[in-house]
Amino acid sequence: MPYTYPAAPATLSGDTVTISRFLATPTLVARRLRTVTDQRFISDVLLTGRFQAAGGAILYETGEPIYTDRAPEAVAPGSNYPQTPVSEGTASLARVVKWGEDVPITDEAIKRRLMNPVEKAFLKVANQIVKTVDSVAMSAISSAVTQNTAALASWKSDSGTNIFRDIMRAKANILALNQGYDPDTVVVDDLTFANMVSDTKFSALLPRESANGVVYTGEFPTVAGLRILPTPNGLSGVALVLDSKVLGGMADEDLGGPGYANIGQPGVEGKAIREEKTDSWLLRGRRVTVPVVLEPAAAWKITGVAA
Repeated sequence: MPYTYPAAPATLSGDTVTISRFLATPTLVARRLRTVTDQRFISDVLLTGRFQAAGGAILYETGEPIYTDRAPEAVAPGSNYPQTPVSEGTASLARVVKWGEDVPITDEAIKRRLMNPVEKAFLKVANQIVKTVDSVAMSAISSAVTQNTAALASWKSDSGTNIFRDIMRAKANILALNQGYDPDTVVVDDLTFANMVSDTKFSALLPRESANGVVYTGEFPTVAGLRILPTPNGLSGVALVLDSKVLGGMADEDLGGPGYANIGQPGVEGKAIREEKTDSWLLRGRRVTVPVVLEPAAAWKITGVAA
């Protein structure tokens, strides 16, 4: 008996049945939510550490030095080595917060508009979780990072600016701390990013005959080992130069619960709940997390970029 490879996909009769079956399957809900949240969290790009919170909080240390408290001394033959204490970082406790919301979708909306209301609900839930978590994380970073220098001139103007020098000075200040930091990222708000990529003096430093240039792709190439990342969430008028490898991390807590499907990193969970009393579905998204800044000295603010 002949057969076809690959086999034809299974089919269901009626869009309403298909959509309801989709919503009732946690793995499918998780897969779709993962699609719309993938690579959209700036907080997880800047705070690359992954920690598991337990009991609703996480205990961590900040600013631990990489050196002993005393310098080594010359040791005479047969003499004892001098001892030195080793300082630890400042202990801190952070409480996780459950960020989440439900979006109701009526049977009437599904019947009349098919998959459209479901797709919109997924997109809006994902967008709101990203916006909220990113804003909280950027606020935590901004509060923890106090070291800063002012830009030589506002990045808004196309004359008198020296964006590259401003960035390199901030990077040099971090390296001068001699704590093993190696800055790899510059993060700015969207408007500042637009000013940067269109700055005549700055763009003149970039390759001109490349199809991968920002003029064609909208993405800025790596500059002096630093990637330039824009974000619309929680950062305004300040550029941050930082070492994303050590700055900190996100502490997520796995609450479990029936029907929830974890979409993996960055820790978002999804669930579809059937509401028989109201002939509707509730599409839920949540993330239980807290941003943790471990090494605030690994970042440097450039102020006055939008003055």
